[in-house]
Amino acid sequence: MTQYAVGDIQGCLQPLLRLLEQVAFNPRQDQLISVGDLINRGPQSLETMRFCKDLGPAFKMVLGNHDLHLLAVAQGVRGPTNKDTFQDILAAPDREPLLNWLQAQPLLLEAGGYHMVHAGIPPIWDIATAYSLATEVADVLQSDLCSQYFHNMYGNQPDKWSDSLEGPERWRVITNYLTRMRFCTAEGHLELDSRDQVEMPLPYRPWFAHKNRKTAEDRIVFGHWAALQGRDCGNYVYALDTGCVWGGPMRLMNLYSGEYIHEPA
Repeated sequence: MTQYAVGDIQGCLQPLLRLLEQVAFNPRQDQLISVGDLINRGPQSLETMRFCKDLGPAFKMVLGNHDLHLLAVAQGVRGPTNKDTFQDILAAPDREPLLNWLQAQPLLLEAGGYHMVHAGIPPIWDIATAYSLATEVADVLQSDLCSQYFHNMYGNQPDKWSDSLEGPERWRVITNYLTRMRFCTAEGHLELDSRDQVEMPLPYRPWFAHKNRKTAEDRIVFGHWAALQGRDCGNYVYALDTGCVWGGPMRLMNLYSGEYIHEPA
């Protein structure tokens, strides 16, 4: 079995299908793993969800911020924005099975010796802590607390982790680290307003650039940050969002060989 990780698909199904054809992907023996943002902004959100769900065990994913936004809109927490392109999912006859399937996905998973996350892992967490807290939020999403979670999901505060946090504030900062983070301080203070840049004035750095990061020896695969254009982010860090929905290529990573494959090639 060959495992492939793919960057943010965001409803761009056709480039994904061409990539899978390029590597002769066989769902009976291979596995595709999405680093999140399966849908939104692109032209085929509904078709993308159906395709990935229908792959069954041949597909895994972690939740991204766009996936969580869809689930919040479906809960009636917010209306869709004029940039959202997932209205076809909300109107689909198979809406509920699709949304239930999406809501059951994790925020962090391991495959082939790599740790898959949408945005990143803050420098103050080791990998065991990251999994524990990601599981905590995933469990909330599968509980009677999920409505409370979505009603309190949006917001940039608190901007730093504390073990003393409880309830919605605790869930929000965990979610922001794992699905929205780009820049933070060495102590974990988040800066969530910058989107299109790759550097900021100190003390903020890209989350992976802090030299005492506790996951520095763990192999982390992430998406979310199209402005990086898939650049080299240092040892054991692999950026897969190459901005397909914004006109860039889509990136696939062979987890056995470490090779990147792009569409268009």
